[in-house]
Amino acid sequence: MNYETILYEKEEGIGIITLNRPKALNAITFQLKEEVSSVLDVIEKDFEVKVVILTGGTRAFCAGADIKERSGRTTTQPEYYFSQRKTHFDFYGKLEHFEKPIIAAVSGVAVGGGCEITLACDLRIASETARFGTPEVKLGAIPAGGGTQRLPRIVGITKAKELIFTGDFVDAAEALRIGLVNKVVPVDKLMDEAKAMARKIADHPPLAVRFAKRAINAGMQMDLVSGLDYETYCATLLTTSEDRIEGFKAFTEKRKPVYKGR
Repeated sequence: MNYETILYEKEEGIGIITLNRPKALNAITFQLKEEVSSVLDVIEKDFEVKVVILTGGTRAFCAGADIKERSGRTTTQPEYYFSQRKTHFDFYGKLEHFEKPIIAAVSGVAVGGGCEITLACDLRIASETARFGTPEVKLGAIPAGGGTQRLPRIVGITKAKELIFTGDFVDAAEALRIGLVNKVVPVDKLMDEAKAMARKIADHPPLAVRFAKRAINAGMQMDLVSGLDYETYCATLLTTSEDRIEGFKAFTEKRKPVYKGR
């Protein structure tokens, strides 16, 4: 399938999506959202792909919404509310709840909606040039791609309020310090590091990884008791899976397991 705003390739069980609007610093258009969503549908059905890497190349991850495209659109308040609600659940929500882990490999700016894309991913690896920010308040808006909800859950409410209220950017080192990213590496090592982490995850039983992600994501919306109950539910579903049986058998036989995602 041909795409105009993204590139897609597969490598050793890893699906690599590259945002591809370099002249616009990968700014988000409606077409880009549709194409990312479309390729995720393809990946979801591809059993060879165990993990996804989402990147924007070395110059910029994503500079946020394409202001030129947005400025030409006018809506009444109710229309705007429902369009934004649909955008949140159909795009950012799709990234967050995609059943295969998504690693954001971030170099250069990841601001506004671009930062919110990274927040919806499971893991974030940054190059030393990465800069993150939610500057929407400077334009009379708020980070409405889930930024006001996901950022506090990742870095804590106090730091999230500071970043959202001031619109300040943080560099890669600060992002690592506050827990916004998992690792920081040189630019030329970014994809190598992302692929290494992806391969490590891909070596594990797909069902176990999938249910672990479900339990974590759902548990973040629950009280502790409810979260523990859901964790037990997910663990119970895995007990009779072929992969779990194979994992235990391979361990006792001291050999490498062969997982089939069943």
